[in-house]
Amino acid sequence: MNFLYAKTPNLPRSAAGTFNPWVIVAMIALAPFMEVLDTTIANVSLTHIAGTLGVGTDQSTWILTSYLVSNSIILPITGWLQAVVGRKRLFLICIGLFTASSVVCAFSTSLTMLIVARIMQGLGGGGLQPVTLSMYADSFPQEKRAQVFALYGVVIIVAPATGPILGGWITDHLSWHWVFLINLPIGLIALTLIAIFIDEPPVLITERRAKLESGLNFDYFGLALVAVGFGGLQIFLDRFSLDDGFDSFFIRTLFVVWSVCLATLVLWEWDHPEPVVNVRLFRYRNFSVSCLIMFVIGFVLLSTTQLLPQLTQTLLGYSAETSGFALALGGVATIGLMPIAGIITGKLVSPRLLLIGGLLETGVGLILQSEIAPDVSFWTISIDRMLQVVALPFLFIPISALSYIGLPAARNADASAIINQVRNIGGSIGISFVTTMLAWRTQFHHARLAEQISPYRSLHGQSLYQIAEAVQHQAQFMSYLDLFHILGVALLLIWPVILLLGAKPKAAEGVVYET
Repeated sequence: MNFLYAKTPNLPRSAAGTFNPWVIVAMIALAPFMEVLDTTIANVSLTHIAGTLGVGTDQSTWILTSYLVSNSIILPITGWLQAVVGRKRLFLICIGLFTASSVVCAFSTSLTMLIVARIMQGLGGGGLQPVTLSMYADSFPQEKRAQVFALYGVVIIVAPATGPILGGWITDHLSWHWVFLINLPIGLIALTLIAIFIDEPPVLITERRAKLESGLNFDYFGLALVAVGFGGLQIFLDRFSLDDGFDSFFIRTLFVVWSVCLATLVLWEWDHPEPVVNVRLFRYRNFSVSCLIMFVIGFVLLSTTQLLPQLTQTLLGYSAETSGFALALGGVATIGLMPIAGIITGKLVSPRLLLIGGLLETGVGLILQSEIAPDVSFWTISIDRMLQVVALPFLFIPISALSYIGLPAARNADASAIINQVRNIGGSIGISFVTTMLAWRTQFHHARLAEQISPYRSLHGQSLYQIAEAVQHQAQFMSYLDLFHILGVALLLIWPVILLLGAKPKAAEGVVYET
């Protein structure tokens, strides 16, 4: 049993206490895995949920939007909440709120009840990822962080791909209620393990007491800007394609609101003594560049995870379950490479070199996906998906490790909150982008193909109705290929940004941080 306990003194801000930090890694990861899984598991059940509650498809999308909005509001202020509430206490509160809200979701009898429960679920879930990253960064020295971030990378990359598979199977074989009830046992296990094994180090307790005794100069205006700005941005992205883009007065209004709020937020928080969002961290070059790369990772990962199931289900006739399995090979490859990426990052291969190689390989994989034919096989789809995501461990792990270089340890919680928010925003913008571009490119290809069709001739004995269906099908297929090509080329062109990163760690101790 000696392996349970640390052989050497832990870092002063470690969450492991007297335990070996490697023992608590999986325990901490359990809660964010549950949360990340839940962001995609409900997507395939929307039709069933709408039917049970007696609402239309447009109304049912608020089940997803309400979660994302509340999640985006709580994420950026998690660093401040950790300092005021306490890291372990906040983690337990978030797990408890997320788990309890999941149960309420499962037993909801109306759309209003479900949306309110999803809002509460988003508030609880939003704090789990930043606190997890903060605990990892504080519990391991700089040279070991790449390995621990490898495990966390499994959570971030595999959970979104697993969600549609699990959600489709649960919906088909049980009921949509179990999509939410599955969180109950996981949440109870996570609560128990965290309460027993996770430590609140004395230095964090002292800092919290000092902050409370000095009096909280609570930034109400900053919090309002966060809520309206990030909430408005999430609704804007989620409704953009559904509400005809900038042709909609509602969308134009949202654009003005969130743009003004977020611009004002940066100016307001920069000089505030107790900012709810520590925007001054962007003065650190490594952190700023890391956020940009994390934005790109979120953009590509979530947008392609949305595109491929749509393509296989709407045009290739796959079921939700089969479509999910088409993503599975990529997930398996990613899991297998995570430990390798964690071991070689910074030891055998330069993190910058890994990042450049990862971006180029992912770009090539996306371009190969853009070359598929309409009669493409299941295995070709699966292999192409694997090529798209196989390099993600060599992107996620180095950027996670490099982003904390040069930051004072006391700012790890603030950094974790911002990094997670940036990745989520990247994913939201990516999904909105591909949804809008898919419609535009389909119209473009449809117009070009329709020019070749004459009402005075038929093709191989087909009726005009059959020809129109074939044209629409082909136009949609070509638009998917266009998007894979655009995303691939973008990744091939963005790699020079990596050269701005500092490759070697600089000690955070002694760094003067202006507050």
